[in-house]
Amino acid sequence: MLILRKTEKFLRRQGKPLVNFVFKVGELFIFITQSIYNSLTPPFYGRNFLRQVIDMGFYSLPVVGLTTIFAGMVIALQSYSGFASVGAESMVASVVLISVTRELAPVLSALMVAGRIGAAMAAEIGTMRVTEQIDALTTLSTNPFKYLVAPRIWAGLLVMPLLVLIGDVIGIFGGYVVGVYKLGFNPANYINATLDELEALDITTGVVKAAVFGFIISLMGCYNGYKSKGGAQGVGEATTNAVVSSSILILIFNYIVTELFFSR
Repeated sequence: MLILRKTEKFLRRQGKPLVNFVFKVGELFIFITQSIYNSLTPPFYGRNFLRQVIDMGFYSLPVVGLTTIFAGMVIALQSYSGFASVGAESMVASVVLISVTRELAPVLSALMVAGRIGAAMAAEIGTMRVTEQIDALTTLSTNPFKYLVAPRIWAGLLVMPLLVLIGDVIGIFGGYVVGVYKLGFNPANYINATLDELEALDITTGVVKAAVFGFIISLMGCYNGYKSKGGAQGVGEATTNAVVSSSILILIFNYIVTELFFSR
């Protein structure tokens, strides 16, 4: 009898985390379904959407620009030090182009935006949740998903690709600055090498990744804020969870999208 009780306690201790995990996954799946449905059906709140576009896009330009320009500069330096040993210095421009457009611009930009915008979304919606403002919206016959979540989802989907395209240009320019003024490349040759290597697939890959990352950032920020509870401490936990979960999912889906585009 004692053995059965100990076995039961052991199974309960082991099963509780699994049950909680499955519950969270199901809760997230339901939230995703509701978010997508309400993002595709009227009414649409254009003013809220424009505000999110400005917050996510315009105010994120400085951090995206700084991140990508220094990423391009570092890639130019590192690739030159490697290629110089085998006499392939001319490949620096190609490596900078491919690295920035396919990986560095979309991933680094998404991580920066997740830290800035994902946290802000979770904090804003979480504060509305714990202060019962979301309940007040429901009382006033306003769907919280359409009013709060849908504008952020659309903003993430549309703004992140634009940020990444700008980041591509800035990152490649950073590589150009280092290549020409630090490493001594001929400016015309460097530009020609970059243009010769440029392919539509490189840009398309980065833009698709950016759209996926934008959706993830908006979704996790809204989800963690919407489900927060417990006052100020709960809002703080929601903010942290939004940034961490967004960052992890960005890295996971970066591999998935890369596999879809470049697997053979």
